[in-house]
Amino acid sequence: MQQKVFAKKVIDFNKNLHYKGQLPKGFQVLNPYLDNPETIQVMQQFYDKFYNDNKQRKFIIGINPSRHGAGVTGVPFTDTKRLATACGIAMQSAYTHEVSSVFLYDMIEQFGGVTKFYQTFYINSPFPLAIVRKSANGHWLNANYYDDKKLFDNVKEFMKQSLQQHISLGLDTSEVFILGKKNATFINLLNKESKLFQKLTVLEHPRYIQQYKSKEKQWYIDKYISVLGSNL
Repeated sequence: MQQKVFAKKVIDFNKNLHYKGQLPKGFQVLNPYLDNPETIQVMQQFYDKFYNDNKQRKFIIGINPSRHGAGVTGVPFTDTKRLATACGIAMQSAYTHEVSSVFLYDMIEQFGGVTKFYQTFYINSPFPLAIVRKSANGHWLNANYYDDKKLFDNVKEFMKQSLQQHISLGLDTSEVFILGKKNATFINLLNKESKLFQKLTVLEHPRYIQQYKSKEKQWYIDKYISVLGSNL
């Protein structure tokens, strides 16, 4: 039987994503693959375009998708703007601008472009669906899986299973790259319990850089490229 290419494994993983666990009051999980039929289409186009092979890739771990990035496109750290301009895939039903996506794609361009980058790296999150929290004025805002202890306790086992499923796609577990220092604290905890990765390397989160360190952005881009490219 012919082995599935990397793209097919990721597409199958995304199509079967469901969170059926508990959530604390005031939190919701958004599943873009159920909410918008075009999300599945553009997500498939992306992985078919950049992952149609059996190469082993290095794993870059985010936190959980934002409502305006992968929460719409189904592609981590990729808003509709970057999906069209950098990846050549247009989305008709939505238009989004996501802060993290700006930094990541500026870095990818200097790394050598999307084809080179995605041949080497796979990005996803331990909780691969968007989480939102209801604010005091009734608006729904982006939330991180670690924002609330009860939330983390609820999603912890799902996150372990998700990371194991990502690894089974064919990822290199000798070194994993974690985006965000607080995120790294929790991934380290999961790693101690489940022994998933040999080495954890931490990088500042793209949103933090773009939002708070924009004047030093080039320094962070250089750091990313140095760290990610050091053992290629």
